[in-house]
Order: sequence, then structure tokens, then C-alpha cells
Amino acid sequence: MEHNLSGAARPIRRLRKMNTAAEGCTMRDAFGREINYMRLSVTDRCNLRCRYCMPMEGVPPTTHGDILRYEELLRVAQAAVSLGIDRFKVTGGEPLVRRGIVDFIRSLKALPGVRQVTLTTNGLHLPSLLDGLLDAGLDAVNISLDTRDNAQYQAITRSSHTADEVLHAVRLCAGRLPTKVNAVLLSETAAQLVPLARLAEELLVDVRFIERMPLGAADASASEPAHKETIDLLRAAWPDLASVQKRCGNGPARYYASTKLNGCIGLIEAVSHAFCASCNRVRLTSTGLLKPCLCYEQGTDLKPLLRGGADDAALRDAIEQAVRGKPAAHCFAERQAVTERKSMNQIGG
Repeated sequence: MEHNLSGAARPIRRLRKMNTAAEGCTMRDAFGREINYMRLSVTDRCNLRCRYCMPMEGVPPTTHGDILRYEELLRVAQAAVSLGIDRFKVTGGEPLVRRGIVDFIRSLKALPGVRQVTLTTNGLHLPSLLDGLLDAGLDAVNISLDTRDNAQYQAITRSSHTADEVLHAVRLCAGRLPTKVNAVLLSETAAQLVPLARLAEELLVDVRFIERMPLGAADASASEPAHKETIDLLRAAWPDLASVQKRCGNGPARYYASTKLNGCIGLIEAVSHAFCASCNRVRLTSTGLLKPCLCYEQGTDLKPLLRGGADDAALRDAIEQAVRGKPAAHCFAERQAVTERKSMNQIGG
């Protein structure tokens, strides 16, 4: 089966070309924001059980029949490109556990009009797949790593894997393609801020610290390092650390640079410093729900169209409808207003 975690995948069928060309096309939501970026989740499965992402017992995996086939994901991407969305992030769960992922990325990157395909991963399968991903045209990779301490990594991920395994993947990627290390800000890993940031000194990578969003298994009451505390800790190590005007990829990070660093240090503060006014993205879950905002459960279900014989015009209309329904802002600051109850692995990280 295509969704198995190992083995060879069946070939991905070539899609017929849609009539609408993407050249010069721009899609805007009701608030005038240009929407040009889609996060595509290919699976809800993962080889880790990070405690802020899913419950200890995990969540029941979605059945094979409910997960979108690669051909269906590519058809959504093709429709999105025809509307002006030309940048895609492949996510999960852990996307690299899905069989045939390299061929899917190759097919996605080959769609006419696609400008960029990037990947978010925990890095554990990267060493064995990196050459194939590079050959497929992958443009950049984000690797999740919350600590460099092996015991702490195992406690956070509830696994027998180690931070050293992920660091090996980071070192393999650095210099071969644009690489970011993503670390979720956690109270117990505050002492790891500088060791993690030092990766930007040791290697040609950016290191980004991300505020934990109150979704799924996340404990909204936990006290996490604040912006000033984070910057103060980092400036103690790099006194000349200064804010820079840099846009790296499609994310909203605010970046800081030092003459001692090869890469930059970024902060993504979705809760305390919302970037909703410039949000440019929508998310497609692995089951076909197109979500205009992460914190609300509402979305447009594309699977009935994909499997019910709908033509390309109907699929485009549904994507446009989802974009028109994109709210002005999230409501993470008001926990009771958050309606999304699924875990991040189910939504698409």
C-alpha cells in the first residue's frame, strides 16, 4: 500500500494539464493578503511521539483509504498553482515515513509553475534519502531539534532515538541545500538555547526558535522563555547580535545576525507577536481538509471533489472559497476561542 512506511511505491501517474495558467496570477483573500504558499501534509504518522505534538499513547492513525493519494495531492497542487500558489512545504506527521515520498517531491517540483518545494522533517530518515531528495529538486529543508542533549531529546520525543542522530542529518544537509533547524521553545530546554544557536556558528544553517502554539497536546499553561529573555541569553553569547532585514523562505521569522555566525538566528512568535497581517499560507491536511488558519477547525474538504468526479474548475473554486474564508487573525491569545482540537501531526506541522 502506498501509505506503508517502507518499500517501493507504485509510479505516480502523470496529470493532465489544467487549462488555467499560473503566469501572472495572484490570489488574495478578503483582507487583501496575497496567498502564495501551501503546506501539504502527506501523512499523520510519525516515528516520534513528541509530547507537545501528540498524546503519550499517540493518536489512532488515519486509515489508508482516508489519506489522499499522491495523485490527489498533485492535483490539488496543480489547481493551486493555477490560482497563484507556487510555493509548497511538504509536511506530516513525519513526511519521510511515507513510502514513495522522494518520487512525490520530484513530481511536485516538476509541475509547471511551481517555484519552490521545501520539506519539514525530524531528520531521522534524511541520511538515507538525502541524495534522492536533492536529485528530485528539493529546494530547502527544515529539521526539528529541540535540544542537543540526548537524554532530554529522548524524554521530549518519547523515543529511543538521540539528538546525535538528528545532528548527523543537519551536518549532512549543511552546505548542500538551505537548511534551518527548528526548535520549539520549552521551559525545560531554556539551557539549550545557546547550544542550539551555536549550530549557526558551527555550520551554514539558520536556527529558529518557535513559540509553542496551544494546540492538541500542548499545555497552554506552561511557562516558556519570552522574547526578551531569549534575546538576552543569546546576546550574552554573541554581544553583537542584531536584528536584520532578512526573508529566508516563506516563514515569518524575525532574524538576528552576528559576525561570529555563519547562519542567522530566527524567532517565530506566532502567539505573542502575531504575524497574521502578512500571512500568506493555507494548509492541506493529509485527509484533504484545506485549512485557511491553524487555530480554527473550519476548512474546505477537497476529498469529495477529488473522488467524486469534480472537474478542475470545481476544484479551483473550492480552493478560492477556502482562501476567501481565511480569518483576519488567529485567536491563540484567547485559548477558549481556539476551535481546533486535533494534534499537530493530524493537522500538518
